[in-house]
Amino acid sequence: MDRQRMEMTNYGLLIHNHILKLRMLLNRHRHKRIDRRVRTVWVRDWIGRRSQFGFYAQLLDELRCEDTVSFKNFLRVDPTMFQEIVNRLTPRLQKKDTWYRKALPVGLKVAITLRYLATGDSYHSLMYLFRVPHNTISNLVVQVCEAIISEYAEDVINTPTEEAEWLAISQEFSDMWQFHHVLGALDGKHVAIKCPAGGGSKYYNYKGFHSIVLMGLVDANYKFKWVNVGAPGACSDAQIWNQSDLNKEAVTTTANRIY
Repeated sequence: MDRQRMEMTNYGLLIHNHILKLRMLLNRHRHKRIDRRVRTVWVRDWIGRRSQFGFYAQLLDELRCEDTVSFKNFLRVDPTMFQEIVNRLTPRLQKKDTWYRKALPVGLKVAITLRYLATGDSYHSLMYLFRVPHNTISNLVVQVCEAIISEYAEDVINTPTEEAEWLAISQEFSDMWQFHHVLGALDGKHVAIKCPAGGGSKYYNYKGFHSIVLMGLVDANYKFKWVNVGAPGACSDAQIWNQSDLNKEAVTTTANRIY
């Protein structure tokens, strides 16, 4: 009887110890979740002074007024074109202020995006330049790019569909560059990416890094007439072009008729 009582007591103590350990683990997990929810800093003080000392509010504004050449060198567009882009994208990008913070000006979003596209600077580098958090920049760059495509695609890239349009391009190449029987100048550009999951060697190009290919066709005035984006980096320019709809349906047919 005493032995059974001793075993029951030990068994009860063992269960009690397990319960205590379980409570400790649950409490520790709960505190970790609370710690993750608590913001130590809502916004860094120096970022909060963006409108006073940020690049967009200070130097870029000076360049706009005093040195338009440097302005264009920095953003790759002149002040007039920059303002046109801002005006056209404002309906798509403008957000309302909240109780917690003021919305970023559309001009600032456009400036950050143009600088990123021009230089490939890291988001952290742009954060210190424009005083905008890097995670915010990572989102707004995508938003601005999508807005630019939606707003400008039909205006900027008009792929010829008629024989007369191709003939006009060919004539410009003859007149301006003495290149005869040319319907466009074609080239590809590797855009570096992180290898997608399961991508293997599909995106690994001959230059030694993972990429997708941006291929473009321009006329005699350097204006894009057609673009193809997203082919895996391992593909050659010839492969991408041979598989493109433009090659199959437009240029080849037109060229055969013309030449």
